[in-house]
Amino acid sequence: MLTSHLVLLCILSMFVVGLFSFCSKMSNLLIMLMSLEYLVLSLFLLIMVYLNTTSYSSFFLIVFLVFSVCEGAIGLSIVVSMVRAYGNDLLSSLNSLNLW
Repeated sequence: MLTSHLVLLCILSMFVVGLFSFCSKMSNLLIMLMSLEYLVLSLFLLIMVYLNTTSYSSFFLIVFLVFSVCEGAIGLSIVVSMVRAYGNDLLSSLNSLNLW
């Protein structure tokens, strides 16, 4: 009982640290994506602990991992295309788009 509370507290602290790093580093896209992946990892651990304590199937974990891998691949492709187009991954360079 005490061990499960400590695990949940650790996962909650992981989520809070990831959320803080996501909100504080809003200028660099790569750092934002890494902190977003950290948030996904903490959510994965939370779902895994919940499914281990109940008798539900762990098929949802595989679906969650597939979606998180797709999210990471799309984010990485956005970073690569942004670095090729602008030379950096700063979000301030997106404000200088000349669309007209």
